[in-house]
Amino acid sequence: MMAGNKSDLNHLRAVSEDDGQALAEREGLSFLETSALEATNIEKAFQTILTEIYHIISKKALAAQEAVASTTLSSQGTTINVGDASGNTKRGCCST
Repeated sequence: MMAGNKSDLNHLRAVSEDDGQALAEREGLSFLETSALEATNIEKAFQTILTEIYHIISKKALAAQEAVASTTLSSQGTTINVGDASGNTKRGCCST
């Protein structure tokens, strides 16, 4: 997340909101302007960050579960057909 702070000091602005938004988009970030003095978007900034962290962690957990599931499936072994008599040779009970 990219946050522009002190949005209440508009007369001292060094970067326009549009420029900040454009930079955030180029970098793949969300963008929000905040002002602690006016209590503007402070809570929203924290909520957005926590939501993004939650999504990242959820994606990683899901990927890990899928990796374990695919490993388990691929290591289950070979299927043996019990009805296949080609490998059976009958012997007497006392034959050597």
